[in-house]
Amino acid sequence: MGTDNTEFSLLISAFSLNSTWTPLVGGVLASRLGTTSTSILATGVVFLGQLCLLIGNLSGSVRMMAFGMFIFGLGVSPLAVVQETIIVRFFKSHGLGVSLAFGLVAGKGASFISARTSYPLAEKFGPHAPFFTATFLAGMSFCVNLVYLSASKWLIRESGTELEASELHAEARDQAAEHVRSGSIQSLSEAEALKEVAKKRMVHLRDVTKLGDIFWAYIGLNVLCGAIWAPFTHLCANIFERRYGLSESDASTKGSYVLAGSVILYPITGYLVDSLKKRGIVLRLFMLSSLLTLFCYFWLVLPPGFTKSPIPAIASFASGHGFSPLLLVVIVPEIVASKYVSTALGAHKALEQTGSTIFQTLAGVALDIKSKKPSTESISPINGDKKDMQYVLNAFLLLNVAQFVGIVGLAHLDRKQKRAAARRTSALLPAIEEDSDYHVETPPLIKESISEDEWNGRDSSSQVLGTRPATGTIRSLRGVPSTSASITAEQSIPLLRSPSQSSSARNSRYLAAGITAPSPLTGRVTRTKAEVKRGESFALLCGVMIAFAWILFMGTAYLRLRSKAERGGEYH
Repeated sequence: MGTDNTEFSLLISAFSLNSTWTPLVGGVLASRLGTTSTSILATGVVFLGQLCLLIGNLSGSVRMMAFGMFIFGLGVSPLAVVQETIIVRFFKSHGLGVSLAFGLVAGKGASFISARTSYPLAEKFGPHAPFFTATFLAGMSFCVNLVYLSASKWLIRESGTELEASELHAEARDQAAEHVRSGSIQSLSEAEALKEVAKKRMVHLRDVTKLGDIFWAYIGLNVLCGAIWAPFTHLCANIFERRYGLSESDASTKGSYVLAGSVILYPITGYLVDSLKKRGIVLRLFMLSSLLTLFCYFWLVLPPGFTKSPIPAIASFASGHGFSPLLLVVIVPEIVASKYVSTALGAHKALEQTGSTIFQTLAGVALDIKSKKPSTESISPINGDKKDMQYVLNAFLLLNVAQFVGIVGLAHLDRKQKRAAARRTSALLPAIEEDSDYHVETPPLIKESISEDEWNGRDSSSQVLGTRPATGTIRSLRGVPSTSASITAEQSIPLLRSPSQSSSARNSRYLAAGITAPSPLTGRVTRTKAEVKRGESFALLCGVMIAFAWILFMGTAYLRLRSKAERGGEYH
């Protein structure tokens, strides 16, 4: 088509531009409406977009097809956030790594199958066949979500999964209706208690400012990951062709290998994460991934006359990038509480795409800055614009170094938070183990009860206690200060437990998985005013980055995109 590097990068950036904000919307909707309702909404938007695309294809209307693609794009990123949130919700206590790995591999496998079958379908059944197939599959996805919607209450009840805010509101309405029918005082008190718990579990976007330094270090890491991962996968074929004098076909084939590692490495990494069950292994694997991609860029930065071949760089990047995206998702339930998972996943995807869009656009512009040579100086496809390519590779290398430093910083903050929680827990133990007149077993605890600026961190301090039952005296438990105990205001609400009633399977529907068993004590991580203030600054900075990505794209597109006649005139 005669496009230059800037125009090619703009095409790639256009695909990810909406993903700089739609995941945030999807995450907030999932926390407000619930993952079930948001999943139906997202699949409905995707199906509507695909339907418009099919209508445009059948009618020959490019405008309708473009509109369909736009609608389709609005639903894709929120759907990915919701799917990952559902997996985290059901499997966070067992098999989360493997579950997420197979979910991500299934998506990549489906993309590969669609790419391989679209042309044969068009050849055998006509040019409209791929569009009919895609629309049928989108409709099937919507129908499967309807089945999930009808079965979700049963799945949640049988698995003992913690209820979301929207589900708690629904249960409160049911209890209120039961009170109207039977006049039961217990039903009324349960309804009021459920409303209080639902209110505490409701998430607002502004709450991200109170998630702490470790969360913002993770978000900054996402920006750097977006800058060094996706742009390279799109530019690598051009880099190999110009750097090593390969043919376009050979460079394209070798470039496709950089994405081959995930199919094998995702399940292996998920199994390792589940088997070792420590957050430390996630960060160590992340460091290994960063070192592997760093070696790739270091190899490419070296003179091609010395390195001779891009194969070591390809193998290194395929290995490093082959499992690292999974780690970005697996670590989320470890750094935020369960009610913030969908919002954190939305922020993760939005900022990763922001970093990708910014660097993809800037890399394309950089590769064209020096492209206008004197007419007497010929540019070969092998040696053309060596300085421009070197600048881009140097930028990749420096950003990868920054990413590695960010991972080390995240590990440092993680250890610091663990030590703080361990100190709080050790200070709490003597009060709980104190003797008194009589002992009772503590009622089931509501997992991860959170005020707006505090989080009961799951950390190594809880492992020190092992599986010790959270039992103690009434006097000692009441004497524990609310700022350092696991018994919070939310847990003091008599959810479904009357003085004469013991815990039951029905009661556990309102609680987290496994809380009917005695719960280990955890330390509380308190957010200081300075930490919250930093969170507000980081949130503002993220908003500025998203706005900058849009301004950069729009400005570059306005200045550098050429018409078909202009591109044709240059190449003929």
